[in-house]
Amino acid sequence: MDLREQDILGEAIGAHWYYRSKSRAMFRLLEGVAPRSVLDIGAGSGFFAREWLLRGGAERATCVDPHYPADRDESVAGRPLLFRRAVAATDADLLLLMDVLEHVEDDVALLRDHARIAPRGATVLLTAPAFGWLWSGHDVFLGHRRRYSVARLEATARAAGIVVDRACYFFAAVFPLAVAQRLPAILRRGAGGPDPAPQCDMRRHGALADRVLGAFCAAELPVFPANRLFGLSVFLRGRVG
Repeated sequence: MDLREQDILGEAIGAHWYYRSKSRAMFRLLEGVAPRSVLDIGAGSGFFAREWLLRGGAERATCVDPHYPADRDESVAGRPLLFRRAVAATDADLLLLMDVLEHVEDDVALLRDHARIAPRGATVLLTAPAFGWLWSGHDVFLGHRRRYSVARLEATARAAGIVVDRACYFFAAVFPLAVAQRLPAILRRGAGGPDPAPQCDMRRHGALADRVLGAFCAAELPVFPANRLFGLSVFLRGRVG
């Protein structure tokens, strides 16, 4: 999770339809995976690592992010949650990079460097924003460098030494809403216009909106692992080779 979005959502993160839906998709794509230790790279607030400690049965988790002001230790449900600015080695059997690769200049190098310190065969889950033509002020606000197709994320993972098991799109249910919202910016860029001004699309919603949007996304969960057509996010499951 991006720390900029944490500042906006605060303690409402767990109730927000977007993060609740992304967590459900994470567990859906990783069905059958029962990690003892999780390494959450570029973790921000540590939302997804906490989910594994609370709901996924993990015994411990480490969040890595160079933007932390200092290393610190916490506990979630009696299990250790460590926050580190860097790690040199890990025994984690699950590596998470949730919306991380789009922030760095060399995405292959970042993924390869962390795969090299992980055990062979460790499960890897990547997510990234989908489709370059959906570029918007939100990408500028978050400091993104690119958006991905399924094929591009697969190629990035393989170049970093990851064995790809499955890649797919999520948030197909709300895809038309996002396209409609971003259509003016899409048309301006298509006509050679400038990059849109930074603007955060993440905001708190009322309980009803959260329930409705969350229900839309929950409805696609049974078929989302097979969706290679469209969505707002790309998900990839793989293994350290």
